[in-house]
Amino acid sequence: MTSNHRVRLNSRPVGAPTAENYLIDEVPLESPGEGQVLLRTLYLSLDPYMRGRMSDAKSYAKPVEVGDVMVGATVSEVVESNSDDYSVGDIVLGYGGWQEYSVENTGHLRRIDPELAPISTHLGVLGMPGFTAYAGLLEIGRPQEGETVAVAAATGPVGSVVGQIAKIKGARSVGIAGGPEKVAHLEELGFDVALDHRSGNLKSELAEAVPQGIDVYFENVGGEVFNAVLPRLNTYGRVPVCGLVANYNLTALPEGPDRSGALMGQILTKSLNVRGFIQTEFAERLTGQFLTDMSGWINEGKIRYREDIRPGLENAPEYFNDLLTGGNFGKMVVAVGAES
Repeated sequence: MTSNHRVRLNSRPVGAPTAENYLIDEVPLESPGEGQVLLRTLYLSLDPYMRGRMSDAKSYAKPVEVGDVMVGATVSEVVESNSDDYSVGDIVLGYGGWQEYSVENTGHLRRIDPELAPISTHLGVLGMPGFTAYAGLLEIGRPQEGETVAVAAATGPVGSVVGQIAKIKGARSVGIAGGPEKVAHLEELGFDVALDHRSGNLKSELAEAVPQGIDVYFENVGGEVFNAVLPRLNTYGRVPVCGLVANYNLTALPEGPDRSGALMGQILTKSLNVRGFIQTEFAERLTGQFLTDMSGWINEGKIRYREDIRPGLENAPEYFNDLLTGGNFGKMVVAVGAES
């Protein structure tokens, strides 16, 4: 344990990231300062928001600077502690990024109980994606019993939880995913309707599946999926906007007519509430309740989850591109180091 392998941003991508946009290097290990710990990364989370952080365009968070380690949530083991709050061997949720080891301040770490659930789930259903689904749906979507909730990227770590919470709240859940295997998984999760956006007939299939319309649409994708959903939204519909993964690699506006007028017309005439959000705005108020509710639902079998765990930090750039094109099946996690 003398060196640390890292994946850094080598250049800003234009379109889809390529191997040239990353640099893998090896540096000596750092020692923790006062109030810090040295962490060994066990699992690294890969999430769509990272594509935005590779760009220098203005956004809700600072971009990764060229030369810096790629950002990301991690589940790690404390291997050296200079803090009274954590001991060697503790398992923690942190933000170590794409590297084998990290030195972190203890103030933002969260201790993980390995007996509660597999520790990797704290990057998914018990972590940021699960909380994003929980807060976005319940705070913005506010589904009522008997309403219809639709969600895109429905087999992903956010979408799958959205649909299952909707069922818990007594709503009808409609999941939209890509490919027959993912559609079959939605049916296993108990979605009332499961549709394939790659079928070529999403608009007509959606119209047939939800003749009563859609009251809540949880947006993860944008693009053609949103175009199919928009006409089906009911008056006073709510649209929590969590992500727009279909657009993340675009270098210009999509081709075709300007449809912003039609969108604004729908928002006006149907009194739609379209609300973008970042999960951190709810974290201070809701994290404790989320962990109580979600762990309870998992133990009761009301929430099920799927992880796509892949080996090797050096392969993270390849895995990330898979994530951006829908090649993952479940929460994308990189196994960086072996669990003790």
